Amino acid sequence: MRRLFGSVRARATLGATLVVAVALVAAGAAVLLSLRSNLIGEAGTQAERSARAVASELAAGTPYDKLSGLDGDDGPVQVLDEQGRLVAASEDLERISGTDTDRVKPQPAVKPSGDDDDDDDAGEPLEAGEISGESVFSNGSATIDGDAEDYRFAAVGVETHDRGHLKVYAGSPLAAEHGAVRTALTVMLIGFPLLLGVVAAVTWLVTRRALRPVEGIRREMAAITQSEDLARRVPEPDTHDEIARLASTTNETLAALETSVERQRRFVADASHELRSPIASLRTQLEVAAAHPDLLDLDGAVEDTVRLQRLAADLLLLARLDAGERPGGARVDLAGLAREAAEGRTGVTVDAEPVEVAGSRGQLGRVLANLLDNAQRHARSAVTVHVRREGDRAVVGVADDGDGVPEDDRERIFERFVRLDAARSRDDGGAGLGLAIARDVAVRHGGTLTAGRGPAGGALFELRLPLV
Repeated sequence: MRRLFGSVRARATLGATLVVAVALVAAGAAVLLSLRSNLIGEAGTQAERSARAVASELAAGTPYDKLSGLDGDDGPVQVLDEQGRLVAASEDLERISGTDTDRVKPQPAVKPSGDDDDDDDAGEPLEAGEISGESVFSNGSATIDGDAEDYRFAAVGVETHDRGHLKVYAGSPLAAEHGAVRTALTVMLIGFPLLLGVVAAVTWLVTRRALRPVEGIRREMAAITQSEDLARRVPEPDTHDEIARLASTTNETLAALETSVERQRRFVADASHELRSPIASLRTQLEVAAAHPDLLDLDGAVEDTVRLQRLAADLLLLARLDAGERPGGARVDLAGLAREAAEGRTGVTVDAEPVEVAGSRGQLGRVLANLLDNAQRHARSAVTVHVRREGDRAVVGVADDGDGVPEDDRERIFERFVRLDAARSRDDGGAGLGLAIARDVAVRHGGTLTAGRGPAGGALFELRLPLV
């Protein structure tokens, strides 16, 4: 059963069919009840009309054997006196039920005593020749001339001049009601299954057509997973609906995944390239020292080792940032942090006002250290650090008096392992990770890091972070 309804199409078809089935049953029951009630009401009206016609004749003094309603053409009629005796009945009436008496043959009438009240009629006593305005209805059956049927009976009271209070029962057949209800029920029993079949078939076809793009997306995703070709994209239908938006979002996810994988591949390749040079240099020095101890360049070996250590630390930090490491929520005084980062550095001046941000003190300190390292590497003589407030942001500006950063390269320098030609020509040009790390940390703190032109014509890096 689970496998049978394991698809969205099957579940949607079953659900739609069940909903329509419940609605049809409820509507059909309401129609049958309403039809039966209306037909019974019409039969009651007809019975009341016949009873009042006989009552009118009785009020006018018509003898029992002259009553026109006793011919049985319109239905069974009974006339009862105050003692409940049957004093008149329809011709050929053989059996009856549902009235105050089941007798079918009249009994001798008893002259009313004049002081008996009729307990069956509610309301004020009737005057001679007056017919009661209220009717009492009941259901029963009667057999006339061998034909048995169900009837709706109406009872009407009449006060006569010489025969006292009489009660007239007249019946109207319910055959039309039964026939109409049976016909409607038969139509429903035949039509409802056919209609449910049509609903199920239409739902199945419509759902199949609607889910066809989803199957195309699934097949393409399976092919992408098997081939590991992230350049492929799933088909996007021109329906502008939820499925089209799903396909669009899937392609955006694939594009982001492709970019991430490509970035990771470049990162690994660049890291391998950067690690190869100092490792090769260190190995060469160690091999020379092993063969000729007097030629050991100890300072060069230490420098290469430190460079490897810094590069490894940068790569580890980038790996943690790429893994989604989030900064803490500690309060950090940027002014104090800037003074600590500038301490011991030659030619660096700090102009700072107290501002606090939330984040990781270690990561923000790394950002300031990287910015100062970059500024000192390119400055002629002076580096200036400013810390200030701008609205709801804390701004840290690091400016130098060097040649500055060309406008076309002011975004490219934040890419990993990117160094401008001037930096590459110097021995201390670094690995090209400092600014990339600084921007990643700034973004993860909800801020920005941009490059521009400083007051002295050199580079100006501005770090903007939200205030606490």
